[in-house]
Amino acid sequence: MLVFSDGNFSEDSTFLLSDLCAHIPKEVLAKNFGWSEASFANIPKKELWIFQTDVPGSLDSDRIPNREQVPQWFSHHMMAQEPERFNGGTIRVTDSRNFPAATQIAAALVEVEPGAMREIHWHPNGDEWQYYLEGEARMTVFAAESTARTFDFQAGDVGYVPMSMAHYVENTGTTALRFLEVFVSDRFTDVSLAQWLALTPHELVAAHLNLDRALVDAIPAQRRSIVPSLEQIAS
Repeated sequence: MLVFSDGNFSEDSTFLLSDLCAHIPKEVLAKNFGWSEASFANIPKKELWIFQTDVPGSLDSDRIPNREQVPQWFSHHMMAQEPERFNGGTIRVTDSRNFPAATQIAAALVEVEPGAMREIHWHPNGDEWQYYLEGEARMTVFAAESTARTFDFQAGDVGYVPMSMAHYVENTGTTALRFLEVFVSDRFTDVSLAQWLALTPHELVAAHLNLDRALVDAIPAQRRSIVPSLEQIAS
């Protein structure tokens, strides 16, 4: 899966080497490289984007000798990260803090056990794009002014949440739910509804929601990105 930070990106406008050379006179190419014009006799007449060629060898054989490497890596193995573990699932976050090249993209790989859910939260620094890898899910997005929508998802589906809109993602299937959260940002940031209420004066929360004060006092102040099912809590 490819993700781009520019919503106007199109493969039709990608800089292609074959397209460039096809639009430069052969005598100019010859002068540029100091070769004969005959060297360019087989330049493709149309752009090559996806095409058949030899399978490359090892990475070491592809490196150009006596050349310095760029100061930072442009690849990152997300699954090699130690996940943040919760009772009900895990989250791996990749952004500029552990992948310095990711100055415009942040992502989280979320795994949710059956019956558990990605807690009610929102993201204050960007829209969220989701790609569902495994399992089944249900998400409600609250957009203020008494407006909300609920959606069901399965593997292969794409979800979207506008910036700062509260939402949750619940595993409604019988197997693990795995999905990616992707943002146009250098940092992954979210606000937990439960943590926010726990850090708000409790008498205000109880008054606004008509809740027993003892319930509000019991809300944990630590962020729980994934919350377990009621059955898991009971056990």
